[in-house]
Amino acid sequence: MLLLLLFVFALLLAGSVADAATANYTFTVESMRVSQLCNSTGIIAVNGQLPGPTIQVNEGDAVAVNVINGSPYNLTIHWHGILQLLTPWADGPSMVTQCPIQPNSSYTYRFNVTGQEGTLWWHAHSSFLRATVHGALVIRPRNGSSSYPFPAPDQEVPVVLGEWWNRNVVDVESDAVSSGQLPTQSDAFTVNGLTGELYPCANETFTVDVQPNTTVLLRVINAGLNTHLFFRVAGHAFTVVAVDACYTANYTTDTLVLAPGHTVDALMVANASVGSYYMAVQAYDSLTPNTMAASDETTATGIVRYNSTSTNTTVMPVMPTMPDSSDSTTANAFYFGLRGPASPGAPAVPSKVDVNMTIELGLGQLPCDSTQTSCAGNAVAAAMNGMSFRLPTQMSLLEAQFNGTPGVYTADFPDAPPPSGTPMTEATKVRRLKYNSTVEIVLQNPTAFPSENHPIHLHGFNFFVLAQGLGNFTPGNVSGYNLVDPVSRNTLAVPTGGWAVIRFVANNPGMWFFHCHLDAHVPMGLGMVFAVDNGTTPDSFLPPPPADLPKC
Repeated sequence: MLLLLLFVFALLLAGSVADAATANYTFTVESMRVSQLCNSTGIIAVNGQLPGPTIQVNEGDAVAVNVINGSPYNLTIHWHGILQLLTPWADGPSMVTQCPIQPNSSYTYRFNVTGQEGTLWWHAHSSFLRATVHGALVIRPRNGSSSYPFPAPDQEVPVVLGEWWNRNVVDVESDAVSSGQLPTQSDAFTVNGLTGELYPCANETFTVDVQPNTTVLLRVINAGLNTHLFFRVAGHAFTVVAVDACYTANYTTDTLVLAPGHTVDALMVANASVGSYYMAVQAYDSLTPNTMAASDETTATGIVRYNSTSTNTTVMPVMPTMPDSSDSTTANAFYFGLRGPASPGAPAVPSKVDVNMTIELGLGQLPCDSTQTSCAGNAVAAAMNGMSFRLPTQMSLLEAQFNGTPGVYTADFPDAPPPSGTPMTEATKVRRLKYNSTVEIVLQNPTAFPSENHPIHLHGFNFFVLAQGLGNFTPGNVSGYNLVDPVSRNTLAVPTGGWAVIRFVANNPGMWFFHCHLDAHVPMGLGMVFAVDNGTTPDSFLPPPPADLPKC
């Protein structure tokens, strides 16, 4: 009977996808060369573009993306922030929800975009390939209307911020893993794939032409691997209206702060004197003690140019004054200041909590293993609650969950940190959650050195950010929780030497990665997985895998 119900539900799901408008894309992933910083560098890119193509959909649409892997590397694509309701096979993290797409193979990702509006993005979720395999994903209100909960802008501009290496990024990661050390610092930052005029051998600069007294919606994405970023436009202020495709109360600022993985929708009114203005991108370095590399002092630029501006290229655009690279006060003011919309239709915070967890984020060392051929003694490592996460190698976690395959993982991830001084343990542990249970997590980023701001990303769900602070969280201290209008998002920057409290409802069966979005920290072990059980109705069961799901 259960199999029959699942079959019927699969038919209904297929029918619902067929009834919706379908946005079809083909992503051909191949090698290409890019001239930048006085070098010609080989990269992996989609459709010969950096960033890759922008996916444009309306809420309620279906999406089908045929990914053709013409690169020499195993590859997966993650649709960062898409909830993947009952389409977990399309989520994309390698060895969590699928085996990777092998070279000279393809896989079509199919999912619906339901109940979401705003700016998200897509990126490779295998090795450091997301440095150049990424792009914007824009979700407009249903039926293509401009019925935003704010005045409709006159212009919309995706602004994808990134990091650039003059080397093959897969080699950068391989060298780091082999030596057990952190990867080399990027050589530059980029705005829509271009470094801008302040770097050597600059050729092109991303430029936005605007009309005076119009409103521009900037859809800003931090696609960088390992660096938090400050973003300013000289002579202009922003009104933040959404983060991570979740609407916010209007928040006015002259500085956007984005951790890797974050998106910010910000309105900018073109009310400055007619002229040209730099949009500038610099690093926010949160590491203590401060060990910032020289390249973190560099600045990527784009240009906001009023249409009637003279084409006289001898006049330099106006440059904004940027925050100091270690300005945690500005960063925390931005992160802590965001609120959710106060409108009647805003989602309500669930009041009853079924699962309470405290997850401590830790950096440390583990003995070098046999694969780390250039490692001497100990390797840098990371852990959540003392567990340094290791991905399986023979079968994805989702396949093991669906098939009931033993030995791939254990479901005993701890709900609290181990006693102080307990050594890290390498393991593939998940935390099993009952369907529709409400989970509250205190994320503690210890004050012990070294410490840095960790952007923690949850796949498959948005969560409410109930509270944030510096120092150590006091257990039971719920008086400071915002249960009225907390911001919702999918990636949270847990402050250096601080904490945050999040809450979400586990209403989507599957295996959902919960990890740091500093890519250097993922192979070091800073992650875990939530295994959400099936519910009791046919529309709350994990569907079977697609026939073309890649095999290991």
